[in-house]
Amino acid sequence: MGLEEDQGQLGRHPGEEDLIEVTKMATKKFTKMEHASADDLIFGEAKYPLSYGLGMKVGAGSVVPEINFAPRPGSEKSPESLTKEYVDYIATDIMNRAVTLGFPAVQLENEWISQMGANSEKFAKPVVIGQKAVLKKFNDEYGIACAIRHTVADQREGDAGLKPGMDKVHAYPEKFQESIEVAAANGADVLSVESVGGKEITDYAVVRQDIKGWLFGGGYLGPIDMEWVWPQIVSVANKHKIVPGGDTYCASANTSMFMAGGYLDKDIPRTFAAVSRAIAASRTLVAIECGATGPDKDCGYEGPIVKAISGRPSAQEGKGAQDAHADLMGNLIAQTADLWSNESVEYHPEFGGSSVQCWLGVIGYEAALMNASKQLKQDKTLRDIYVASDRFRCPEAFILSYDNAYQIGQAIVENGNNYYLRSKAAGLKAAELIQASNNAGKLKLSKQEKDTLNKILTDLKSLPDEEGKFVDW
Repeated sequence: MGLEEDQGQLGRHPGEEDLIEVTKMATKKFTKMEHASADDLIFGEAKYPLSYGLGMKVGAGSVVPEINFAPRPGSEKSPESLTKEYVDYIATDIMNRAVTLGFPAVQLENEWISQMGANSEKFAKPVVIGQKAVLKKFNDEYGIACAIRHTVADQREGDAGLKPGMDKVHAYPEKFQESIEVAAANGADVLSVESVGGKEITDYAVVRQDIKGWLFGGGYLGPIDMEWVWPQIVSVANKHKIVPGGDTYCASANTSMFMAGGYLDKDIPRTFAAVSRAIAASRTLVAIECGATGPDKDCGYEGPIVKAISGRPSAQEGKGAQDAHADLMGNLIAQTADLWSNESVEYHPEFGGSSVQCWLGVIGYEAALMNASKQLKQDKTLRDIYVASDRFRCPEAFILSYDNAYQIGQAIVENGNNYYLRSKAAGLKAAELIQASNNAGKLKLSKQEKDTLNKILTDLKSLPDEEGKFVDW
């Protein structure tokens, strides 16, 4: 499978020696691609498909809509009101609309709000139990395949400490561990998280357009933290016989993407966002190296790179996520999706029903289009149309096009045993691909984007080939 056993890197950050007991965590790192070529990458098909939940099949020949949601402000005032919002309104509305529209399958994703993570027994447990009961009811009555992913809240704060025993104020590391168990034990079919390790560095680096700092936070410290997070999630998921899904570097790579924005935005160059996204793939991959099986998280736009390397099912979001944010690759990112998501929408009424019902229609019909293209053997044609519509819209879309995503994946696995080297290689490959396309007159860049790209290339090429020297840089 292209994996090599490794005892991992030390699970500590600089300066933590006196605060935690250091342990080594076994991982299996990718040293070759699971897919033989970029053309193998296609929506609705994964090399390692999954079956879970109530008849759910993912990556097994069809795309499934994954609807994500958030409760209205004020519903969190008590466990009872929160449960009513999530169970009686949100989950029930979704399942009613899915059956009404004739969708054969649907997956729900509950990204936990802070109150659920802060007191998981009180606020989260009844929600998890209640939502699963709704799914079972509709599966029993109508035969619709369904499942629910619970993405627990990672509220750990870098300045307070990311490991148990360090946060003396909130005990967020311990609450994170408790949340994993509560979700898995009470009804989750897929267990995920948007972990935050390294974010305290990447936030500092992104506003300064410091790619070396971003590499240190996202490509080195982030993976080390993942080696602490994900063996725990996998262990709990396996104990309860559910799926350890995957992670995302939404906390940092999406920050870059949102700051880069569109054509009227000037906060940071889009070339910086593109290169940081490539680096993020090296970090997101660690979850799978620790035993996660996919489907990974929808907001991880690095998903095509991770799928190319691992062969695991991928969740993606794009044009169906306009309820949450805009991006410059709304069609393209559907190219390799096995679950197609709306990102998240606050529950409220719309003319066509509740918000979750309306946005389920948007993503559900897109999934139906993808599935029809498969039945007509036109899926690769549709994939290439998706890509062509956005490929040159921005540098980030360009490097995530499946052919370029595959090349970035190759750069990662060629250095697969070392987080720093593979993250640096991913960033360099992305920057080189952008530069080559711009030189050929295809991908258009502004002067600011060119200047930033040249600086990124200079900075990354100047870095040492030894991890220890980089850490001491």
